[in-house]
Amino acid sequence: MKTLIQAGALGLALVAGAAPQALAQAAAADAMFRATTFNLSANGETRVAPDMASINLGVVGEAPGAAAALAANSAKMNRVMAALKKAGIAARDIQTSGLNLNPQYVYPQNQPARLTGYQASSQVTVTVHDLARLGQAVDATVGAGADQVNGISFGLDDPSTAEDAARLAAVRALSAKADLYARATGLRVARLVSLSEGGGYTPQPPAPMMAMARMEKSDATSVAPGELRVRVDVTGLYELSR
Repeated sequence: MKTLIQAGALGLALVAGAAPQALAQAAAADAMFRATTFNLSANGETRVAPDMASINLGVVGEAPGAAAALAANSAKMNRVMAALKKAGIAARDIQTSGLNLNPQYVYPQNQPARLTGYQASSQVTVTVHDLARLGQAVDATVGAGADQVNGISFGLDDPSTAEDAARLAAVRALSAKADLYARATGLRVARLVSLSEGGGYTPQPPAPMMAMARMEKSDATSVAPGELRVRVDVTGLYELSR
């Protein structure tokens, strides 16, 4: 019996030790339930000039046989890559992004399809860090045999500075909105309970080839990078008081 009493006493001691923490959590939850709160959202945006661009280029080779079509494609792509490097594009900024080989058929009326040869196509994605070289790089590749300029997109090598500026704008907008709601309801903001972030820098989608064609001027390709929008969304929970 003595052992059981001691064990029971130990159990009571453990419960007593845990009780203050549990009671504190329950009290905090009850206080939040009874408090008047606003759950608000806002966003901040900044505009910044891009400092890099990506171009998707392609070449096509055709021949009666599959191996010959691949060889023709490879020869053209080698010339395009050499032209890119000559234009000042580093090898690490040239990445193969696609390679396809397809049979080519003709379909005479009321006759079976007839194989006429093969078409091999390949694409590379080129990253240009010096935008002053962008038009030169496009011209060089087309002159070297590039058949396709599939799109161009602008971006930021390091978006952190632009994101931080957007964050500051978002938090200012959120705080102003909280003050506005508080005044409208005859209350005041007591404290910010929680803050969460969404959104952030999103690279610009590639502009199609037609858009590039409209920017061509004279004998050289002129490309206007414009500005990028960097947006951050924030959500905050505010506690109010009288």
